[in-house]
Amino acid sequence: MNDKDKPRKSRRSSGAITLRDVAKLAGVAPITASRAVNSPDQVSPDVLKKVQDAVQRTGYVPNRVAGGLASSRSRLIAAVVPSIVVSVFVETIETLNNTLFEAGYQLMLGQTGYSPEREEALLEAIIGRRPDGIFLTGIMQSSKGRSRLLASGIPVVETWDLTPTPIDMLIGFSHSDIGREVADFLIAKGRRRFALVRAGDERAMRRAAAFQTRVAQQGFTGVFVDNVGASRSLKSGREALSRILSQVPDVDAIFCSSDLLAMGVLTEAMARGIQVPKRLSIVGFGDVPYVADMMPALTTVHINGSGIGRQAAGFLVDRAEGRPVVEPIVDVGFAIIERDSA
Repeated sequence: MNDKDKPRKSRRSSGAITLRDVAKLAGVAPITASRAVNSPDQVSPDVLKKVQDAVQRTGYVPNRVAGGLASSRSRLIAAVVPSIVVSVFVETIETLNNTLFEAGYQLMLGQTGYSPEREEALLEAIIGRRPDGIFLTGIMQSSKGRSRLLASGIPVVETWDLTPTPIDMLIGFSHSDIGREVADFLIAKGRRRFALVRAGDERAMRRAAAFQTRVAQQGFTGVFVDNVGASRSLKSGREALSRILSQVPDVDAIFCSSDLLAMGVLTEAMARGIQVPKRLSIVGFGDVPYVADMMPALTTVHINGSGIGRQAAGFLVDRAEGRPVVEPIVDVGFAIIERDSA
């Protein structure tokens, strides 16, 4: 076959397999192929098998966005999270995904890296695709972002925080309460010289501020704060303890904004021969699965991440399917899990 005998593609063609291609291969009309793909109970078993075989052979994937335009339903839920790498959010996202899948919905995930600018860009892209619901980790702080979400009419659930003025629905807990209760816990253990190791995100800052305020209210001297910024790693925790000891050599209690940072502090303490908890108490945040099996096991703040994911999925599915959410604001609370490190 020479070049002029070959079928020519339109310049505007993407080259993607279409439903018309599937219909031609199956030997049926395009409308019949459409019924077989989208409403298989409306065609005979023989026709259905022909179309399914053609779909299998061509690798055709139905355009669910186009189909969703007619029904105003995409069956997609978008989730925006800071990170899922060694993260306290993993359990929430896994449960959210599994619960949505069982209800016939798919999860579209975007990571912000704790960047407000990236969060803005992600939201703009997500809203333009009109998912059936949006899951946010934390409270939407940007007035521009709030306005866009309100104007979109898309059901939104904010999580992992509390506010009296949510955009729509809310499932979370008080970060300030955590800071105060961890301070009370350490003071009750007889600790007197405190330090904080925290990342630069706004929620960690609130926990830290409440911790500092409570320590001052109880009559103790200032809390040394080591801000690791965007560097949330075991190495950052180790380096933070080195800096703390150079400034506050008699420190006897450290509260960290994540379990990973706390693991770094604990690793450096052990490397220096510092006895934990006899000489130094360490508390983390998140209760990620492996910290209970460390030696010494890490004292930390437990959040019911799977409960947040399950309830958020239920809220979004109910709203997407026109059912009311009677109590759209839920405080799931938290618990300090006392282990060997404190």
